[in-house]
Amino acid sequence: MIYVVVTVELQPGRTEDFLAEFNQVVPLVQAEAGCLEYGPTIDIETTLENLAPPRLDVVTIIEKWESLESLEKHLIAPHMLAYRPKVKNFVKQATARILSPPTDEP
Repeated sequence: MIYVVVTVELQPGRTEDFLAEFNQVVPLVQAEAGCLEYGPTIDIETTLENLAPPRLDVVTIIEKWESLESLEKHLIAPHMLAYRPKVKNFVKQATARILSPPTDEP
């Protein structure tokens, strides 16, 4: 199993536009073979101490996949190829991290 955390920095004021397009592709992605979890999140204000302040115009996408192969197929799925041009002008920068749970080996 792998986790993917994508941080999408958006052009000022474009969060709602981005989410409108993104949310249309979510059910298609969730139906893909190997997708265990996929959805957008945004920073919220809390009263907890020692946290960075909420970031405006940032969407963090949280994903969980059965395998790296499943993720690779997702990236070239027809709905993803159609989605990217729709949000291109909203995005300032996107970065992704691919993570796995640690193994029990010493």
